Amino acid sequence: GPRTNGVTREDSYDITVASEIMAVLCLSSSISDMKERLGKMIIGYTYNEEPVTAAQLKAEGAMCALLKDAIKPNLVQTLEGTPAFIHGGPFANIAHGCNSLMATRMALKLSDYAVTEAGFGADLGAEKFLDIKCRMAGIAPSAVVIVATARALKHHGGVAKPDLNNENLEALEKGMPNLLRHVENVTKVYGLPCVVAINRFPTDTEAELNLIRSKCKELGVEVALSEVWAKGGAGAVELAEEVVRLCETPNNFSYVYDAELSIKEKLNAIVQRVYHGSRAVLTGPAVKQAQQLEQLGFGNLSICMAKTQYSFTDDAKSLGAPEGFEIAVKNLKVSAGAGFIVALTGDVMTMPGLPKKPSSENIDVDENGRISGLF
Repeated sequence: GPRTNGVTREDSYDITVASEIMAVLCLSSSISDMKERLGKMIIGYTYNEEPVTAAQLKAEGAMCALLKDAIKPNLVQTLEGTPAFIHGGPFANIAHGCNSLMATRMALKLSDYAVTEAGFGADLGAEKFLDIKCRMAGIAPSAVVIVATARALKHHGGVAKPDLNNENLEALEKGMPNLLRHVENVTKVYGLPCVVAINRFPTDTEAELNLIRSKCKELGVEVALSEVWAKGGAGAVELAEEVVRLCETPNNFSYVYDAELSIKEKLNAIVQRVYHGSRAVLTGPAVKQAQQLEQLGFGNLSICMAKTQYSFTDDAKSLGAPEGFEIAVKNLKVSAGAGFIVALTGDVMTMPGLPKKPSSENIDVDENGRISGLF
């Protein structure tokens, strides 16, 4: 601003703070645990680079009051009457991508089998579910379902979006290494049994489905069709039966990294063992931030990679199953309340991506109060 209005001030809204509040909600085991976590949140640093927490501002009680009802698991039901919890919404590309710990524990108590989603690819959602949530909660899955589509695999094989409905076995085979890497990560890195669920589209051909089956069988992994979109629960019987079978199979679950490793060592473990890259390279502020965070006592926290969901690399355009690449870590931000360190890689945006055309443009109300365009 001009001199009459004082010194120009540059500022911005930090979405990672909002993401941490969501992460705190989802990782808290009780109201008292949530209040303690909210108090640990770092909202800035002094001139001496000492962290300033929400508790020092005496703000944790007010924040907890806003969330005291939100922490209760939200019970809904499917069209067929199956109970489900939809609770929490941390994005897996910039946060830990799992629903709330309280909902998961409640589901485990109330049902014989609890199925939970870990958003985006297994390199993000599954890695964070296993290395962050399971480690923090002291729980472990009995089996893993990896969801795939023929369309996505053809995309990884180089097919443009307008042509994905056409049968293309050559492109499908070229894109299969992407799926097979996810499978190998789950079975060999984490030591868990898994099944590949093909989310079937009307345009999928039998030849394409058979190709996926044969390639997965080479790794000793079963494939089951998921046709719930068209048939409801009846379209998932084959998949459910395989999941039940896998849950009775002994496993050798282990984490990708030990919590006591340094920040750099944990970053390298994720890049090398899950992404199949060569190493993580700290650039810019991240070099000093890693040292500072370890000096402040945060070195034993889990790592939450903020990375594109479209590739194993930090480049959204690098499809398939590349190897030997480097991951550039540009910033490290501690989410002390949530209990992890966010590593920002590549050109990832911390503001969640939204569609070019918002759903609101399709929603309307007529003179009789009837709403249209919700679905």
